[in-house]
Amino acid sequence: MNVVVVESPAKAKTINKYLGSDYTVLASFGHVRDLPPKDGSVRPDEDFAMDWTVEGKSKERIKAIADALKNADTLILATDPDREGEAISWHLLEALQKRRVLKDKQVQRVAFNAITKKAVTDAIANPRELDMELVEAYLARRALDYLVGFTLSPVLWRKLPGARSAGRVQSVALRLITERETEIERFITQEYWSVDADVRTDGADTLIASKLTRFEGEKITRLTIGEEKRARAAEAAIKAADFTVASVEAKPTKRNPPPPFTTSTLQQEAARKLGFDAQRTMRTAQRLYEGVELGGETVGLITYMRTDGVSMDMGAMMQARDVIGERHGADFVPEKPRFYSTKAKNAQEAHEAIRPTSFTRHPDDLRLDADQARLYALIWKRAVASQMEAARLERTTIDFENADQSLALRATGSVVTFPGFFALYQEGRDDEEDEGENRLPQVTQGAKAKAEKTLAEQHFTQPPPRFTEASLVKKMEELGIGRPSTYASTLSVLRDRDYVRMEDKRFIPEDKGRVVIAFLENFFQRYVQYDFTASLEDQLDKVSSGDLEYKQLLRDFWKDFHASIEDIADLRIGDVIDAMNIALAPLIFPPREDGSDPKICPKCNVGALSLRLGKHGAFVGCSNYPDCRYTRPLGGGDLDAVEGDGELGEHPETGAMIVLKDGRFGPYLEMQVEDEDKPRRGSIPKGWNPADVTLEKAVALIDLPRKVGVHPEDGEIIEAGIGRYGPFVKHGKTYANLSSAEEVFEVGLNRAVDLIAQKIANPRGRGGAAAAPLKELGEHPQEGGAINVMSGRYGPYVKFGKINATLPKDMTPETVTLEQALELIAAKAAKSPAKKAPAKKKAPAKKPAAKKPAAKKTDGDTKTAAKKTPAKKPAAKKPATKSTKAKS
Repeated sequence: MNVVVVESPAKAKTINKYLGSDYTVLASFGHVRDLPPKDGSVRPDEDFAMDWTVEGKSKERIKAIADALKNADTLILATDPDREGEAISWHLLEALQKRRVLKDKQVQRVAFNAITKKAVTDAIANPRELDMELVEAYLARRALDYLVGFTLSPVLWRKLPGARSAGRVQSVALRLITERETEIERFITQEYWSVDADVRTDGADTLIASKLTRFEGEKITRLTIGEEKRARAAEAAIKAADFTVASVEAKPTKRNPPPPFTTSTLQQEAARKLGFDAQRTMRTAQRLYEGVELGGETVGLITYMRTDGVSMDMGAMMQARDVIGERHGADFVPEKPRFYSTKAKNAQEAHEAIRPTSFTRHPDDLRLDADQARLYALIWKRAVASQMEAARLERTTIDFENADQSLALRATGSVVTFPGFFALYQEGRDDEEDEGENRLPQVTQGAKAKAEKTLAEQHFTQPPPRFTEASLVKKMEELGIGRPSTYASTLSVLRDRDYVRMEDKRFIPEDKGRVVIAFLENFFQRYVQYDFTASLEDQLDKVSSGDLEYKQLLRDFWKDFHASIEDIADLRIGDVIDAMNIALAPLIFPPREDGSDPKICPKCNVGALSLRLGKHGAFVGCSNYPDCRYTRPLGGGDLDAVEGDGELGEHPETGAMIVLKDGRFGPYLEMQVEDEDKPRRGSIPKGWNPADVTLEKAVALIDLPRKVGVHPEDGEIIEAGIGRYGPFVKHGKTYANLSSAEEVFEVGLNRAVDLIAQKIANPRGRGGAAAAPLKELGEHPQEGGAINVMSGRYGPYVKFGKINATLPKDMTPETVTLEQALELIAAKAAKSPAKKAPAKKKAPAKKPAAKKPAAKKTDGDTKTAAKKTPAKKPAAKKPATKSTKAKS
C-alpha cells in the first residue's frame, strides 16, 4: 500500500482514479505548518532559527496521513512542482517525522506538470529526493517577509498611527501606484493641433487619408503646432497647394506569434480580454489544472499554472502542429516547430509554459462553467497560435509634396497579405492598438494630387494612465519585483489594507497608502527601491540554484535592515510630521483659487495647517487647536464644505441649527439643543452625497430612530434607524436589517412586523430555527458533514460545521462548486484555530502532564513548543533547519 499526499481534495480525487486501489491519495489542503504570527518566530540572534506551528484543521490532516501510513510501505509526496510545493512536502515530512510514523517507511518525492494519467504514472515511476535547495529558497523568502513585516509594521504603528502594515514586495508595489498618481497630479497639459487631409490623385476614385508632415519647411511632429492660428494657416496652405506623389513605398513585414502563457502573461491577458483580476484568473486556472468532469471522468485540462517558462514539450508542439494543419491547412504550419526562451528578469525554475494537456480538446467541444470556458479558450488559442506561421503584412507609405517641397503630407496603410496566427489569436495591448487593415489605392509616383477635404483638430496631452492589474503586473515583472505566483495575493493585500481602491479597473492610491509610502521613502528608502527588491529576488534564485547559502543571505540583509530600524528608534512624531509635510506638500497644501497661502488655516487665519496623525489615519488640522478646530481630509477639496460649518437650517421643532460637519469617520450632522448637555448627531449614510443633503433630509436623519408604529401583538413600539451595521428595524431587543438607508424613512408597519417575525424565526445561530441553505453542495469528502451556501448579514457564505467562509465578490451562490467551497473552508480554517487553542489547554491540572514530552523531546507538535518555556525552543527548531537536510 502507498500513501500519496497532494495539496487539494480535487487533485486527490482525480489522481486517485488514475492510480487505483494500491494507492491512498490524501490532501494536505496546502501548507500544514506556518510561522506563528507573533514576534520571535524568526530569531536573528539564534542564526535565524525558525519556529513552526501546526494549528487547527492541519493537525487533523496530519493525523489522517499518519493513520494511513500505519498500513502502508511508502509515502509519496506529490505536491506542486515549484518552490512552494517543495516546501509543503518538506513541512509534511518534518511533521510526520515528529510523530515517528516514518520508521521503516520509504519516502519519495514526485512531481508532474499536468494532471493526466500519463503524467502522473510517469512521475510515480520516476521518484526523486526532496530538493533542499528549493526548500531553503522558500525558507529564506519566508524569513525575509516575516522579518520585514514583523519589524517594520510595529514601527509604522508607533510612528504613523492608522497605518496597517508594510511588506517587502507589497510596499514596493504600492510605491509604483503612488508614484504614478504623483505623475498624474504634476502633469501639465499641453495644447497641440493635428492637421489632416483627404487627397485625391488624378483619375482616382478613392480619397487617401493623409497627415501633415512638413509645413513652411519644418518637420511636423505631434507637438509642433501648438496653437490654432498656425493650424489654420497650415490648413489654408494645404487647400491652396497642388501636390505631386513624391514617393510610393511598399514594404513587406512579418509578425511572429507570441509565446504560450506564463503565470504573468496569463494574468495580464485575462485582465485585458476577460476582465478577470489576478485572483479570479489563478482560481479558475487552478480548477482547470486540478481537473473537471468530462464524460464521467475527471480530467486535468491545463499544465501547471505557476511558471515563468515559455517552452513546451516536444510532443505537445507536434500535437499542436497537427491540430493547426487539420483546422487551418498546411500553409499555417511553419516549416519547423517554434522554440521560445523567456526574456523576463529573474525567470526561474524551468517548467513548461501554461498549455492544454491535449490540444485535441477544442474549447468548443467542452462543457465548462463560464469562467473556465473563457479562460481555457484563451490558453488553448494562445498555445496553438504560438506554433502557427507568422502573419505577413505589407506596409505602404505614400508621400505628397508641393512644388517647392515646403509642404508635405503622408498616408500610411497596412494590408494583411497572409493572416498566419492572426486567423486564431491576436494579443491584447494596453494601448488598444488595432491590427485592422487600412488599404491604400494604387498610385503612381509623379501623379498630380489635390486635397479635397482638410481638418484641423485641437488636442491636449494626457497624463500617463493609472495602472490596471495587467499593466501593474507587467511593470512588476519587468522590474523583477516579487514572483508572478504571488502577484494576486500582493495586490489583494493592498486593497484589503485600504491602501488603494479600484475605479474603472484601475488602481488609485488612498491617502493612507500615500502617507505610508512617503514615510518609507523618507526613513527606509533603500527597502522600497526597485533595484534593491529585484536584487533580493536574484539572491533568492541563487539560493534555489545552490550558489548561495540561505542563512548568509539573511545575515547580510538583517545587518543593514536592523541598523535602519535602530536609527529611527528615537524619532519623534514631530520629526515624522515635518518630513511628511514636505514629502506630501502637493497633497496637504493644494493651491487655492484665491491665491492665498495654502498653509494658513482658512478658518481662523492665524494657525498653520499641518498633517495630523490620528488612530484612524492622517488628516489636515490647524496648529491653533483647540481654539480652532478646523480639520479636513488630505487632498483639499471644497474648504467651505469640509471645515465643519455648513449650516443647513433650523430644526422646525427645536429651532436649533443643523450643521453639516466632516469628521474622521466621514460627514455627519450635528444639532445643539438648549438644555441638552450633548449635541445630537447623525451620520450621513454611505452612498449619500453630503452636497445633496437638504434641510428636509437632515431633519429626518437627525431625528432617527423613527417610530414606525405599534406592534399588533404586544403593543411595543417598532423603530427604524441606522446603526453600526447599517439600516434596521427594532422591536424590543430584536433587530432586523433593511435593504437601504432610504427604506428607513419608507418602511411601513406591515413590512416591519414581517421582518421582525422572520428575524425571530431565523436568528442565524442564536437559538432559533436554522436558515434554509441557498444551495446544498454535498458532503465533505474527507471529514463528512454537509457543506451549504447560506445567506448572511455580510453576504452569502459557505458553511461547514462551525466554519463560515464568505464568498468572494466574483463568486455567486449559483455558480460556486464543492471544490471551490472546500478551498474557502480550508483557507478559513487555517486562519481561525488560534481562537480554539486556549480551550484545550486552559485547565491548570494539565500543566504537570505537559512537561513530560518536553523532557523526552519526542512526539509533540510545535504547538507545545510555542506555549512552553524558552528551554524547549532549541528542540522545536532542530528538525526544521538540520535533520531533513542531512537526510536529503
